[in-house]
Amino acid sequence: MKKLQMIRFAFISNLVFLISVGLYAQPIEKMVKVAVTPDHADWVYKKGETAKFKVAVTKNSELLPNVRIKYEVGPEMMPPVLKDSATLRDGNLLITGGTLKEAGFLRCKVIAELEGVKYEGLATAAFNPELIKPTVEYPSDFLQYWEKAKRDLATIPMDIKLTLLPDKCTELTNVYQANIQNYKIGSRLYGIVSIPKKPGKYPALLRVPGAGVRGYSGDVAMADFGIITLEIGIHGIPVTLDAGVYNDLGKTALDGYPLFNLDDRDKYYYKRVYLGCVRAIDFIFSLPEFDGSTLAVTGGSQGGALSIVTAGLDGRVKYLGAYYPALCDLTGYLSNRAGGWPHLFRDHVVVKEKIETTKYYDVVNFAKNVKIPGFYSWGFNDVTCPPTSTYSAYNSITAPKELLIMQETGHWTYPEQQEKMKQWLLGKLTGKH
Repeated sequence: MKKLQMIRFAFISNLVFLISVGLYAQPIEKMVKVAVTPDHADWVYKKGETAKFKVAVTKNSELLPNVRIKYEVGPEMMPPVLKDSATLRDGNLLITGGTLKEAGFLRCKVIAELEGVKYEGLATAAFNPELIKPTVEYPSDFLQYWEKAKRDLATIPMDIKLTLLPDKCTELTNVYQANIQNYKIGSRLYGIVSIPKKPGKYPALLRVPGAGVRGYSGDVAMADFGIITLEIGIHGIPVTLDAGVYNDLGKTALDGYPLFNLDDRDKYYYKRVYLGCVRAIDFIFSLPEFDGSTLAVTGGSQGGALSIVTAGLDGRVKYLGAYYPALCDLTGYLSNRAGGWPHLFRDHVVVKEKIETTKYYDVVNFAKNVKIPGFYSWGFNDVTCPPTSTYSAYNSITAPKELLIMQETGHWTYPEQQEKMKQWLLGKLTGKH
């Protein structure tokens, strides 16, 4: 029985990590593969050093002769500085990609066409990524602004409403939808909280969501093994509705929500979101089953951003785990380099009010206030949350930190990557490694 329980836990907990942390599945396998690889094993170069990219086009693991390709090379997310084409007589090619004089990333993109179908591959070389500095300014009143926002939040009653979800409960865990008042009267925060049934005091894990509009199932597997988990949504709507409701909202009322009221720092959409994360911690601390101290926060993409933001905002968080955080160094495009999701200024349109607002919401500026241990992970090929932007935040963190780089990943993760994150969090929360 115990062995079956362990198997069930391993399966469910891995599934939960994929869904609740906001991770993306690996790319779909294709018949023809275009492999692009920098000629340094770690994909890392020094400024001024020449990067070369090895290209191999295969089918059934065999090199394809005489395949025609097009390729381009340039700083990530920027217009290419080199564009050309070639015929790979034996399926191989070595492209001299050039260099960067400043710390950053150089990307080579290759497209092969076979029988009318296009196949794409890319690789991204890093140049002294540890030296990347953010472009976003740190407002002189940043801390005062958010301290006041938290004081205002503290005056709002939580008005907690818990609804038991019997179909999600297990022998060991009770599962509820939590409905909590957020930072304004009438503004609500919803989530799924899983609480061990056995009397005792437990550590807690807050899961913050990736971008989009969806429902959530909670993390029963962690709770079954003695960790309270709260998985929240950010849009102020119940998280147990039919999938079609979220799909409709994502295409209508909540379409483009990262841009809502961007010209006003007090009305910007993410103010309620960021304070909602603090309110989620208020709720966790109200639970009689919580041990009153041991709390971690984790997420990927938008959830990676919210993990860093929450840790930078609230000293009650003790550990954080973040995959490829979004909302990092949003003004990067205004300095002719990659900025973070949602790529607000990619068109280089300068709107003073919007730039001013982003200073108070950019993950970089919260990263500067992180004081707790963190585990971070991403890849060099991410075109959603470009590594230039994520390094801008990571390099701003002075607290103890670990970075797991999976060079060839884009906006997705390997199972091994997920396992390392899970074990790191479990080790911190339970004291067992």
